[in-house]
Amino acid sequence: MRNARRSLWISLLIALASFTWSPAARHASADSPIWMEVAPGIEYRQFLLNTPNRVYVARMHRRFPNLTIESSLGQGKVNGGLETVRQMAQREDQSINYWGERWGNRSQAIVAINGFFYDPESGIPRSGLIKSGWYAKRFDERQRDSGFVWTLDRQAFIGSCIAHPTRRQTITVLDNRSSFLFEGINTPAKGEQLIIYTPQFDAFTPFRQASLEILVALEQPMTILPAPNMVLGVVRAIIEGNGNTPLPFDHVVLSSSGANAQAMKQAISVGSKIGISQEVRHFQSDCRTPRPIDWSKAYTAIGTNFTFLIEGRVQSFTDIGSIFRVPRTAIAYNEEYIFFIVVDGRQPFESHGMSIVELAVFAKNYLGATWGAGLDGGGSSTMVVLGELKNHPVTETSPQTLPGAPQTLWPTAERAVANSLIMALVLPKETSEAFEPGEAVVVQANEPIPLFAGPGSDFAIFTHLAPGTSGIILDHALNGVLAKGVYWWNVRFESAEGWISQEYLRVISASG
Repeated sequence: MRNARRSLWISLLIALASFTWSPAARHASADSPIWMEVAPGIEYRQFLLNTPNRVYVARMHRRFPNLTIESSLGQGKVNGGLETVRQMAQREDQSINYWGERWGNRSQAIVAINGFFYDPESGIPRSGLIKSGWYAKRFDERQRDSGFVWTLDRQAFIGSCIAHPTRRQTITVLDNRSSFLFEGINTPAKGEQLIIYTPQFDAFTPFRQASLEILVALEQPMTILPAPNMVLGVVRAIIEGNGNTPLPFDHVVLSSSGANAQAMKQAISVGSKIGISQEVRHFQSDCRTPRPIDWSKAYTAIGTNFTFLIEGRVQSFTDIGSIFRVPRTAIAYNEEYIFFIVVDGRQPFESHGMSIVELAVFAKNYLGATWGAGLDGGGSSTMVVLGELKNHPVTETSPQTLPGAPQTLWPTAERAVANSLIMALVLPKETSEAFEPGEAVVVQANEPIPLFAGPGSDFAIFTHLAPGTSGIILDHALNGVLAKGVYWWNVRFESAEGWISQEYLRVISASG
């Protein structure tokens, strides 16, 4: 009887929300009576609802080939980096990406919103994450909600329960057909586990006593490719030590110890060709019924919860977190658009926030969305358009009443979060021909200059080079590529190898 009553109340709430929030019944006003174009194919609008609520929406046309969805990581790393949404938008702006299945195009960050939840103590994102094709953090095993996924062929879906079959996560040595099972991505190793570290982990692999670490240069990001398909690469170095191996932007490190390490040491040598295969199996939310979805083209993905729209149907929830009216952030879509949605809240007389059902009805009735899911909300809810903060994030701290103020003031501040989603305009690859492979160069500057893990200041810093340090230009397909406003070169110095801005290099003449 109790469950029946609960179901009846939930049904009544959905019906009431559908009536109260329908455009015909509400006659809601908006700051912008029409959508404003902020980039070709991307539009922005603010809705002022009578509840009262302020809702900020950006929509991206799915058919525009030079538009994409990117994810971003705080401080550029999975390993506990936090930044504001505005800082992450700046980090991604003018950075290289893999859109079009090649490295070298650039992302112009147009709209950014906060991503999914994170551990407040470690700063590590919860759930999974795919960035520019890289499977940088695994989605939780057999959890009811996985996340929003955007693919290289412009498809979008919201995942439900997924699993990583143990025997289908393999590293194959193509020279001798040896194979090894890996047990994690960008996560601490347990015992002798074989773990893969990608460039999104941090600048260096973590400390691991008596480990074997194999540095592999890849032809493409480490995407989800089930066997017999593989992401291909070549072994560049084999390091025995205690971890702390540099992670260049187009490499991975295979880290193992004990018997695993001994077997890999016998099967692999510098120059060996490696193939990495991994598989994701998809199920309905019951985690038993298969729901076949192809993840092999996944380009961007981030965790979600409360999938509030499924094929145009508003879903019901009993979780206490879905009922309260609070600030919300969501991702939604239909056949024509991807929508970013942010709702202000905790601001009496201005914007109360929404329950999940109210958010679902808004997305369906105002935007025409057919699918939608929640992201992190509360004080994290943030929208940035062309570098400008549009909404009014409010923390959970107590309100303040200032002397002479007509009403209570709630503190407004951007919160540092672990990840974000970005609508990006893709700019074509541009290159310089200032140097050639094999040329000797010297660092010309008045102070130490950073050497980066990849072509752009958004990548991790390996070290700093003193003025006068000499090196050799390496042979790399991205040499001279334009990113973050300057051209970049892959250079080997005596102490390190990495990427440096062209403005700090000059050729060493034959005469010295």
